[in-house]
This record gives sequence, C-alpha cells and structure tokens, in this order.
Amino acid sequence: MRVYAIGDIHGHLDKLKAVHAFIEQDRRRMKDADAPVVHVGDLVDRGPDSAGVLGYLAEGVAAGKPWVILKGNHDRMMRRFLEPERLRDPLRPDLHWLQDNIGGRSTLASYGVDTDPARGKEAIHEDSRAAVPETHVALLDGMKTHHRMPGLYFVHAGVRPGVGFDAQVEDDLVWIREPFLSDTRDHGALVVHGHSPVALATHYGNRLNIDSAAAYGGPLSAVVIEGKGLAVSLLTETGRRPLVPVRAMVG
Repeated sequence: MRVYAIGDIHGHLDKLKAVHAFIEQDRRRMKDADAPVVHVGDLVDRGPDSAGVLGYLAEGVAAGKPWVILKGNHDRMMRRFLEPERLRDPLRPDLHWLQDNIGGRSTLASYGVDTDPARGKEAIHEDSRAAVPETHVALLDGMKTHHRMPGLYFVHAGVRPGVGFDAQVEDDLVWIREPFLSDTRDHGALVVHGHSPVALATHYGNRLNIDSAAAYGGPLSAVVIEGKGLAVSLLTETGRRPLVPVRAMVG
C-alpha cells in the first residue's frame, strides 16, 4: 500500500505545484503511477491564487488523476457564501467569510472580484456568484469529508475522540481542535489531518498533522505513507525524509 497526502494549501498554487512535482519524482522512483494523492482540505483563502488552486485541482480530477479532495472549513465557508442567499457556517455563525482573519476577500480577489468593503456584501456576493466558474463550484460540491484506507483515516481537522468513524459528524471533521489534539488514545487508525498549523509536519503516533502553515509563510507539506507498518516520509526536493512518532523520539 502506498498513498500520498498534501496539507492545507490556502491559495498557494506555486507551493501546490511544487509538492506535486515531489510526488511525481517519488512515483518515478517507486514505479507507482496509481497511488492516490489525498488533499486534506482548506484549498482556499489567505493565499494569492485560490482561483488557480481550484482550477488546477478541477482539471486534474477531470483528467482522471487519482486525486482525493477533502473538505476544509474554509472550503465549506466559501461554498456557503456562494449560495443564492449568503449562508454562514453552521458551527461558527459568529464568523463571516469576508472578515479579515478568514481570507475570503483574497480568494475573491483572485477571481477579479472587487472586494472593497464600501461596495457592501450584497454587491460582492452578486459579483462572486458570477465570477466563480461552475467547474470550481462543482469541485467544492464534490469534496469528501473523509477518506479511509487500511489503517488510515484522512480528514481535514480531526475526529471526536471516543466516537467511531461511522458516527463522526461533519462539523467536527472540518473544525475540531480540542479535545482531539491533546488526546493520545488509539483512534483505531492513524488519523491524517491538517487545520491546526505546526512548524513542520509532525507524527504523534495516533495522528499525523501535515498542516505546516503554508497560509502564514510556511512550507506546504506532502507525505508518503506505505507498507503494513504505515511508514511515513516527508517529500522534499532531495527525496524522502522519514517522520517518526515524536513519542518514540522522546521515549
């Protein structure tokens, strides 16, 4: 078994293309063209080219590439904003997509939408619905909340500890931090996630966080997981760098 995974992209098309190039280099070395690539969500917001990211991924999916696209909280907020009536996130009604700390304005700017607050949210909303191509909306609509493989559970934010995978709810899968991040129990599979930025992709034994803060100037991480032992390696320009569980390192 072999699978690749990419962390939170946040509108950085250049970083996305770079890590896909790392994956292609690894595929050639391993002579494996079929292993899936799981993108753990938060494709949009904060970075300079969310439109380019959605276009790149939509083209790849349409071409039949073995890509899995998971839904992040930012992706869900964008899609709800694009409904005929602007909708807020059901878990975080206190947030709106266009406020500065969320990043929706940078996403719309990448589509050429004038996001000057003086124009008003209704005018921005109308222009947004016209500017975002149907292929991008279809990609957002087709996102999965999770992806399962033997011994692995891929998700954007994490899982509710103590709740079986089949009973998890979307709000947790795209938004949760605590109590997931501090829980050290075996979840029944290695949970591969993003959402909570760390300086470097980190293996915690029961979970693997691959959000290395691309939204804030950090790198975009791509990993490969393979074999019965679920060995994890970070992919770099010079090849693989093994990621061992931090508990094993300090123990």
